[in-house]
Amino acid sequence: MAAARRDQVLRLYRALLRESQGFSAYGYRTYAIRRIRDAFRENKYIKDSAEIETLVNKAKANLEIIRRQVTIGQLYSTERLIIECPQKV
Repeated sequence: MAAARRDQVLRLYRALLRESQGFSAYGYRTYAIRRIRDAFRENKYIKDSAEIETLVNKAKANLEIIRRQVTIGQLYSTERLIIECPQKV
């Protein structure tokens, strides 16, 4: 069961990172990725099943929020920032 839960959490982590890459705004994208990584690192050593289940449910809700916000952001896209443009050497 622990291996199944670990796989579920890893799939959720990857899905959150993948969906966060869809933000068109650089600031939102980097903040979301940083926040996801920090949250998963912070909760890495939790062993209580009930608390893990609560965190997984919270992460699933956040995944849906990210998906919705990425869709909205794509409707109102802006120009890329200078930091996002490839450098010409």
